[in-house]
Formats: sequence, C-alpha cells, structure tokens
Amino acid sequence: MLDERNIDLIALGREVFVNGSWSQEGATGSLLVDNPATGEVISETPDGGAGMAEAALAAARAAAPGWAMTPAIERGRAVQALAKAVRDNAETYARIITAEQGKPIGQARGEVAACAEFLSHAASGARRISGDIVASDNRNEEIHIRRHPYGVVVALTAWNYPAALAGRKAGPALVAGNTLVLMSHELTPLSGLFLARLAEQVGLPAGVFNVVTGRGPTLGAALVSSPETDLVTMTGSLRAGRDIYAAGAADLKVLRLELGGKAPFIVMEDADIDAAVDAAVAARFTNCGQICTCNERMYLHRAIADSFLERFVAKTRALTMDDPMQNPDLGPKISAVEVDKVAAMVAAGRAAGDEVLLAGGPRHDGAFAQGHWYAPTVLESRDAQSPLLRDEIFGPVISALRVDGFDEAVALANASRFGLSAYLFTEDRHRLMRAPAALKFGELYLNRSNGEQVQGFHTGWRHSGLGGEDGAYGFDGYFRKQTAYSTWA
Repeated sequence: MLDERNIDLIALGREVFVNGSWSQEGATGSLLVDNPATGEVISETPDGGAGMAEAALAAARAAAPGWAMTPAIERGRAVQALAKAVRDNAETYARIITAEQGKPIGQARGEVAACAEFLSHAASGARRISGDIVASDNRNEEIHIRRHPYGVVVALTAWNYPAALAGRKAGPALVAGNTLVLMSHELTPLSGLFLARLAEQVGLPAGVFNVVTGRGPTLGAALVSSPETDLVTMTGSLRAGRDIYAAGAADLKVLRLELGGKAPFIVMEDADIDAAVDAAVAARFTNCGQICTCNERMYLHRAIADSFLERFVAKTRALTMDDPMQNPDLGPKISAVEVDKVAAMVAAGRAAGDEVLLAGGPRHDGAFAQGHWYAPTVLESRDAQSPLLRDEIFGPVISALRVDGFDEAVALANASRFGLSAYLFTEDRHRLMRAPAALKFGELYLNRSNGEQVQGFHTGWRHSGLGGEDGAYGFDGYFRKQTAYSTWA
C-alpha cells in the first residue's frame, strides 16, 4: 500500500486554513480519515462547527473588497501560480488522493492534472471579463451592464474527485474576484487541505482562500445558512442538494448544485460495437463506478444485444482489482456504507427479476480481507422499472435492457428524474442530429466515452442540479450583473 512515511498525513490533517494561518479554531472534535483499501486510520481532521464557519466566513468577507479591486490579470496570475504549484507537487498530491479516496494511482494522477487544468483555464479568462453598452431610448444616455463578483463563495466538494472539484470551483470563483471558503468532504478532507498548503506557498492573500473540515449537517449547514455567504457551489448527492436548497431558502441564497446522475448508454444496431463496448466499460468502471457521469444503465438494440453483452462481460471480467498503488483498473469503494448500499441495490434488482451475467459483489477474502472492496457486477434487466435502471448506483454495477429501436431507447432514457449525462452510439447521421433535441440531458457523449473538457459546460437538468461549471458559461455564473443608466445631459 501507500508508503505513508513519505507523506505526513497526520500533520496535514491537524489544522484548517483560515485567514492565511493554520489553526483548530471552531473545532468541536475530530474526524478520522481512513484508507479505503485497508480500512486503516491514516489521519484525523478538525470537526468544525458553527464557530469554524463564522471564522472562515469573516475572514473571506474581510478580504473580499480588496480582492475584488485587485486587477483581474493579477488575480489570474495568482491562480495560475496555484495551478503551477499543483503540477509541481503532482505526485505527492496523487498519493494523498489514493490514500484517502482509494482510486488507482494512475487515475489519481489524472485527477491532479485535471485540478491544475481547471485552475489554469480559469486563470486564462482574466482578460475576458467584460460587460456591455446597450443603446438607450433616451438622448444623451447609455446603458452600461457590468459584471461584479458576488463576494463570498462557499464551495462544498464531493468525495469522488476531491482535488479536481476543488480546482473546478476555486479557479473561476477566485479569478472572478470572489473570496472562497472550501469545505472538503469529511471522507476526503486531506486533498483540500493540501491545496490550502499550496495556496499558502504561492502567497494568496489572507482570507482569499480558506479551507475548513467537518460534517455536512453541522459545518456545512452553518456555511450555507450564514448571511455572510453570497453564493454556494456544491457537488454531491440529491439528498445533500435538497438540504442545501432548504437551508439557503430563508436568505435567498444563489445556488449552483451538481447532484446525482443516472446516465443512459444507448447502443443502436448500426454502432461500432467494439468502440461502444470499450467506452461502456470505461464509463462504468473508472473510479470504481463512482462518477456522476458514469454509464449507469444500458439500452441495447435487440439486434446487437447478444454480441454486445458477450464482449462487455468478457472485457469487464478482465478488469483488475488490486492495491491502488499498483495501478489496477479498480480500487476499493470509498466506505463500508457504500459497499453495503451497492450490495442492497443488486439484491433489489435480482428480486425484481434481473439476471446476473457476471457475479462480482463484496470481497472480504485474501488480499481484500481489509478495506471496502466490491468486484464488478453485470446484470440484464427484463423490466424497465428495475431498481438498477431507475436509481443511481454509484458503484461497479451495471444492468442492461434490450430495446427495439431508437425512439424506445430515448423514451426510456428520458423517463428519469435525473438529467446529467447520456451516451449514444450509432453511425446513423439522422439519429446523431436528432439526439441533442431528443435526449433531455445537460451533457451528451455521442460515439465516445465520458470525460468533459474545461472549455465545455458541465450542467445537469431536472434533479441533477442547478447552474453548471466550466468554460465561459460556468465562469459567468460567478458574477452578478449590474445595470447603470448613465445620462450626461
């Protein structure tokens, strides 16, 4: 496993970063951080409450006017310096992610690269902050529309990509001129604290970037409900999103929520089957299936279903699951609770009549005697209402359903409360052209696997969230707009 002698994880987790200094102010206790591959405690972090939230928000509020008045190009250079520090410390950062989250080290390195790219791309937008001058109906008057930072942004990150999500939110928020309080998820707090160390190293002004740790119902609720918070950006579950929606309602908080997903993977009879299988396996099992845009349910044209499933099961069976520092295809699940949740969902699917094509399931034997392991599992559903086709799994389990045509597949895909991502494999140009109008999802992957790009726009429809991230559209969400009627008569 990870040689933790080279990374002092105990010291890293000891204090939070508020107003440019490290302390335990506002802690009500401590949270244990375990290694999902071994179950061993590797660190502990402060369990913050209302006092920690107040201190962090006060620091961010005090720093907000000066940061907003700092020229955008200087803010961009500061964030670009942070991106460089992430790249310079990439291996250490990747090892921290693997230690606390469990993803294979190669995937952790990819996550660190994504964190740096999110920061760097946001920094490049500093000179593109603009407004508009609109013609007035009156003589000697212009209408000026300006962009202003909101002020204090609270960012809540999920445990599946703790570093990448921090970079995705921190970069545009800071370049736009906001100050930030980042709350790292309680299961993966070390990634956020390491980013705080890098922010301190590059000299971000005190109070501009703060990182706190604690639980959602206590620290998170205090951050969201505080009148000092102007905007909340959160990635997490639908349940957590609803809690934040309710907590922010009294103060009419501006919310950006990326929530759950139940991405359909549609394969038509004319598709490149080998390419579709490769994409379907990657989109389901990367990060042990713990990605909101994962392939969560497959709709296969009846004419190719047998061929597709034969190849899909064979390729899935060949996936390796091992010590994540050995860079297998799959590492462990994040927690024992998550293992039990996935096992219960498979049991519900089987009770509904789903046929097991590849039996994986929880592993507690041999090298997997410790930690939180779940082997890849493939099923075929007979009923479109199977729980495995309806509810988000967020693990290395997938079920498939046979369909008779494109229209049926689209109707089944859209019959979901979630609307984050969808996949389509077909060589039919007319279907590809129809897909963006027909599929009611914020993000489509047409003849390719998942993986959004920083210049795109990552957004969910329906219960998958509000707002979005990335690119020009995501950047614009960190500004409020002001209209000034300027008369010189």
